[in-house]
Amino acid sequence: MHISPFKLERYFARYEFSAPYLLSSSDCEPLALNELLSMIHGETMKMWNVLKLGYTESQGHPELRKEIAGLYHSVQPEQVMVSAPEEGIFIAMNNLLEKGDEVVTTFPAYQSLYEVAHSLGCRLRYWQPQYENGWYFDLKDLAEQITTKTRMLIVNFPHNPTGATLSKSQQEQIIDMTKNKDIILFSDEMYRFLEYDESSRLPSMSELTDRAVSLSGMSKSFALAGLRIGWVTTQNPQWLEKFLTFKDYTTICNSAPSEILAIMGLRARDKILATNHDIIRTNLNQLEDFFTHNSFLFEWHRPAAGPVAFPKLHESLDANHFCHDLVEKKGVLLLPPEVYDLNANHFRIGFARKNLSEALEKFQEYIDQEIKGGGS
Repeated sequence: MHISPFKLERYFARYEFSAPYLLSSSDCEPLALNELLSMIHGETMKMWNVLKLGYTESQGHPELRKEIAGLYHSVQPEQVMVSAPEEGIFIAMNNLLEKGDEVVTTFPAYQSLYEVAHSLGCRLRYWQPQYENGWYFDLKDLAEQITTKTRMLIVNFPHNPTGATLSKSQQEQIIDMTKNKDIILFSDEMYRFLEYDESSRLPSMSELTDRAVSLSGMSKSFALAGLRIGWVTTQNPQWLEKFLTFKDYTTICNSAPSEILAIMGLRARDKILATNHDIIRTNLNQLEDFFTHNSFLFEWHRPAAGPVAFPKLHESLDANHFCHDLVEKKGVLLLPPEVYDLNANHFRIGFARKNLSEALEKFQEYIDQEIKGGGS
C-alpha cells in the first residue's frame, strides 16, 4: 500500500516540539495527569490503583464503552469500538471502500480522512465551503458532487480548519440525501461538544442512520490527546465486526492505562468541558481584538464552532511564506494552506490553549517589525 506523506503532521513534526508558541493547535489545553487524578475518587480511582498492565479487550474496556455510549442518546456500548482516533479512520476506510469507489469529502480536511481512501484507489470529489462573511458549506454544492456512483460521503462538523458547522435541518437533509442513494456516511465528530451554544450541538450521525460511522475521541474536546484514545460508533453490527477483525492487524487492543484515564476523563467531562469553553470564550474575544487591530493585514470572521479558525491574509503577502517566516523568527506556529493542499491565502489558527496572550504578543511583534517596519 502506497500512501502520500501527511503534510500537516510532517509540518508539526518539524515545529511542534521546538516552537514555544503553538498558535495552530486544534486540541484544548492538555490536562496534567495530576489534574485529572484530582478530579476522581472512589471506585474509579481504585481501577487506577489496581490496574494490571496486561492485554485489554480488543473492542475496548466495557466501562469505557459504557461511558462513551453515555455521550449519545441512542448508542449502546456494544456499538462502540475503541481505538486510536486515526486508527479508526484507517480501519473504517479499509473495510468499507474498494478500489474504484467514488468518495465525496468535505475539503479542506484532516488529510487522512480522504488520503486513506485515495491510497485504496478511490476517486475523490470535494465538497468545498464558500467564503463570504465567513465560511459555510452549501448543500447545493454537495448535491452537485454526489453522483449515482458515490459510495461514501465523508463529513467533518464542527469543521477543521474553518470552524464552520451545520444546522440540524442541514444535517437531516444530508441524512436523507445519503439514505436515498444508499451512500455510506463517515462523520468525523472529533470537535463535538465544542459548540459555543449547546443548543446548536448536532446529534451524532451514527444515531440517525444505520448507514453511518461516527468518529470521536479524547483528543480535542476532552483535552487528553496524549491518551491516544478515540472510538467509532455504528448501528451496523456487520461493519463493526469487520472493524474488530481488521484491528487484529493494527493495535489488537488499546493501552490499559490510557483506557482507565479515558474513563476518568469522561466521568469528569462536565468540569473538563466547562474549563475548555471558558478558555475558548476568553481567547475568541482576544482574537477579535487582535484581528480588529490588524484589519489592514487580515480578514477575520468569527467561526461558528470549535477551537480553530481559518482567517485570510491580505493578498499582497503569501500565506505559506508568512507562516514559515513567523515561526522561524518569533517561534509562533500557525498552519499554512499548503498543509491542506490548498491554493489559498488562509491559515489555521487555534485558540483553545492558555498561553494565547503570549503567542499574540509575539505575533504582534512580528507584524510591527516585519510588516509595518519593512523587515526582511
